[in-house]
Amino acid sequence: MLSTVAKQLRNHPALIPLFIFIGGGATMSMMYLSRLALRSPDVSWNRQNPEPWNKLGPKDQYKFFTVNMNYDKLKKDRPDY
Repeated sequence: MLSTVAKQLRNHPALIPLFIFIGGGATMSMMYLSRLALRSPDVSWNRQNPEPWNKLGPKDQYKFFTVNMNYDKLKKDRPDY
């Protein structure tokens, strides 16, 4: 199968950028999904502590991207459970 793809790429060099961008997009989407599965506070892989998001403090940054937000100056505004 790879030999067929290589032969087509030799005959049609305009397909090379298409393969590069599709491969890059697939790689970036898999990296983002693995980041969500491993780093997100909404996903718990630990059976001893099934709700780790209850231990997040107000100064913990859990968003992927924030604009003009300083987490060091936040105060606790919720009760302890």
